[in-house]
Amino acid sequence: MILNTGSRTDIPAFFSEWFYKRIEEGYVMVRNPYYPSQVLRYRLEPEVVDGILFCTKNPKPMLEKIHCLDAFRQLWFVTVTPYGKEIEPGVPEKGRVLETFRELSGIVGKRAVIWRYDPIFLSEKYSLEFHMEAFERMAAALEGYTECCVISFIDLYEKTKRNFPGVKAVGKEERMRIGREFVRIGGRYGMEIRSCCEGTELEVFGVNCSGCMTKEVVERAFGCKLEVPGGGKSAREGCHCLLGNDIGVYHSCGHGCLYCYANDDAETVRRNRRRHEVDSPFLVGGAMEGDEVREVRQESWVDGQLSLEDFWGR
Repeated sequence: MILNTGSRTDIPAFFSEWFYKRIEEGYVMVRNPYYPSQVLRYRLEPEVVDGILFCTKNPKPMLEKIHCLDAFRQLWFVTVTPYGKEIEPGVPEKGRVLETFRELSGIVGKRAVIWRYDPIFLSEKYSLEFHMEAFERMAAALEGYTECCVISFIDLYEKTKRNFPGVKAVGKEERMRIGREFVRIGGRYGMEIRSCCEGTELEVFGVNCSGCMTKEVVERAFGCKLEVPGGGKSAREGCHCLLGNDIGVYHSCGHGCLYCYANDDAETVRRNRRRHEVDSPFLVGGAMEGDEVREVRQESWVDGQLSLEDFWGR
């Protein structure tokens, strides 16, 4: 099975010490965000965890001890956007993040680190021209350190509109121009452009619209074939990505991005972060009376019939 750390919060940026403690102790407890008394217990052992997926805006805190993960396959999605502190107040300076991206790629390999340039929104400051110039600068800085960039356009969830007043959806004409130009720029720097849950309208320009965290993407990063039970269907409409088995907690990320779908409000985030304890098997809080703990059935999905040479030769 695959362990997902990044759909609910940014564990590498804010909870790396806790995560390495969980690896050391060999298990983690995850509370159901919708039914809090339901708790899942995952074993964190390479015999049953075929790989770990990370999504982060700052991998730096993980690098000092990253060789503690040598027994696990890894796939990292590192988000680097051109927005300023008024949009992403807790994200480090972008030059530092790009430098860390290159360092991470040197450790785990360029196939295992994917750049995310998302979400894309437009404003007077962040115009189409601004995005074109910023994307090319960043692509040049990451040339040779990744083979793929994932893009998506801002989704106007109710909490997004509440936390980011005045934000507007990106129109079709602008989306098409971005798709065309990003493919052109990506090709110059050796990067495939993939879209994240944006339909197929950008395929005409050469954007890969099959998904960003699909079985095929994971297989390429891991260097092995996977046999995913049930075909790895996602619960999200129009999405073909492997999003299950997430050990994060909503409303706990300290970046404070205005567009975030996973944070409700700043006070809830502060409260949850105060409840974080490095030695707890839970990311936020601990065991509670009435908890119903279920041991997750974990099995390896690696297909041992396909050699690494056969895989890369496809």
